[in-house]
Amino acid sequence: MSDIIQLLPDHVANQIAAGEVVQRPASVVKELLENAIDAGASQIKLIIKDAGKTLIQVIDDGKGMSVTDARLCFERHATSKIKDAQDLFNLNTKGFRGEAMASIAAIAHVDLKTRQENEELGTCIKIEGSKIVSQEVDATSKGTSVAVKNLFYNIPARRNFLKSDTVETRHIVNEFQRVALAHNEIGFSMNHNNSEVYNLKEGNLKQRIVAVLGGKTNEKLVPIEEHTDVIEISGFAAKPEFSKKKRGEQFFFVNDRFIKSSYLHHAVTSAFDGLLGSGYHPSYFLYLRVPPESIDINIHPTKTEIKFDNEKVLYAIIRASVKHSLGQYNVAPVLDFNRDSSMDTPYALSSTSYSSTPNITVDPNFNPFETSAPKVSSSHSPSSHSNSNHYNYQKENTDNWEALYTTIETDEPSFSQSEMSFESDFENETTGKTFQIQRKYILSSIKSGVVLIHQNLAHQRILYEEFLENITVKEAPSQQLLFPVEISFEKQDIELIKELQEDLENTGFLFDKITKESIVVKGIPTTITESQINIIIEQLLDDLKDEIPETSFSQLDIISKSLAKSLAIKTGNTLSGKEQENLVNNLFSCKDPSISPFGKKTFETLTIGELDKIFTSKI
Repeated sequence: MSDIIQLLPDHVANQIAAGEVVQRPASVVKELLENAIDAGASQIKLIIKDAGKTLIQVIDDGKGMSVTDARLCFERHATSKIKDAQDLFNLNTKGFRGEAMASIAAIAHVDLKTRQENEELGTCIKIEGSKIVSQEVDATSKGTSVAVKNLFYNIPARRNFLKSDTVETRHIVNEFQRVALAHNEIGFSMNHNNSEVYNLKEGNLKQRIVAVLGGKTNEKLVPIEEHTDVIEISGFAAKPEFSKKKRGEQFFFVNDRFIKSSYLHHAVTSAFDGLLGSGYHPSYFLYLRVPPESIDINIHPTKTEIKFDNEKVLYAIIRASVKHSLGQYNVAPVLDFNRDSSMDTPYALSSTSYSSTPNITVDPNFNPFETSAPKVSSSHSPSSHSNSNHYNYQKENTDNWEALYTTIETDEPSFSQSEMSFESDFENETTGKTFQIQRKYILSSIKSGVVLIHQNLAHQRILYEEFLENITVKEAPSQQLLFPVEISFEKQDIELIKELQEDLENTGFLFDKITKESIVVKGIPTTITESQINIIIEQLLDDLKDEIPETSFSQLDIISKSLAKSLAIKTGNTLSGKEQENLVNNLFSCKDPSISPFGKKTFETLTIGELDKIFTSKI
């Protein structure tokens, strides 16, 4: 029998490795930015076209590479960061696997230009699918420029799995933010489709956070600082009133490396116990410094997961540090059961001295039970004593007080229990009488039996069709705000709002102005309140970035679905009989009343025959 095991060709092995390292354009951005940081750059520029599908270019002013290094960096397991296995437990750099450049070159066209400071000329290398097309001398500036073009050009299946430009751009921005927030001493800039998204100057940590997330962030932050033998903690947490329903502003950095840790995240959220509303998440930017030998970052290809030697100790310290800061800056409530502040002496009277005790006059003959409610005497009317300052009152006769508890006679006819009718009784099968069950379902009678309707899903369907019609066919009514509302957003969110402005105005939103960091809303749809504006727009942006499940590729469809989901009647809301009837009628006036915008069943019918079977079957 012939041998069947063979070594894979290098280009196939590189493509397999690329599947682990390069999952999407954002993966390339992360690797190139980290290489630029390891090269000692003070200024790093990121250029993106078509959400990274056409071009990803990173330009830095670092130390550059020699001719040999420029060629060798595209080989697998080639790295300058480690020399032996022991170095894996004392890492102070970003990349160390030696797979990133080889993996990127295997699935894209790569142009590398680099020059060291002490060299007059640099090197230019062009690679297509792991094959070096050319290498020549080039008059380039100090540092390195890596341009990755036509990502996944030779793996069409992988390219087809990429999401829309909006989603892929969001992932790129997330990676850029994580790297920029970890290195406030470096200047970063980002351009997407020839439009500047970020231009971050070097500065302190707070300045960098504000520059990344917007100027309004400054007033939200509470500083956190703690130094122990085990860990050093610095950073900021947002005040509870600025918490959000979405998760997106939770940042952990360990030794200047962004990480994800649900365990440590729980430590922070537990410090906010009692301060956040249901479903809200705190925002935080925590920078942890631990001994390199106490962590293992070589457990995942993306290097975003870290294994700690003493997680339980870190959990306790982080939780205590955040809780202490919230209390120190009067964010958390302080309870003092030993003193009632209402009994404190006013400040203006605290230094006043009193020479004698004030006299209190008491009427010893006063009897509060002597008279009942005052009653004006018929013989002593106010008109007959116009010059008198008091009236004569008569005590009401209470001899027959038992009569107060006897049945009151009235001219209105009385009803017996048998004659009373209840709202819950059906008049007949065709009346369409409705009932609300557990403030979640609506039960309505129909000719063939009954129909059980999910009030939230049904209202989603109604609103979805209304919004879709308003956007595509007619303009929705809008209610003007007495005072325009200004809302701050991140820069990439502002750009997305600008793209959606016309569609949002067709749903009823009206904008006074849109700046680089905020929007001013002067009109809103008649179906929402002023307090809902921020929540609804944030939810819409999240849905557009994530491309909410089971939706078409139409942006108008996504907007309609997102608004319907946000504004639909929630489970737990009590509806009046009229509201229930309107909901039922509006549902069955829809083009497709049987399913919600997200493909869930809105109602279930039970025929008379099915109901009969329930009660005729034997137990």
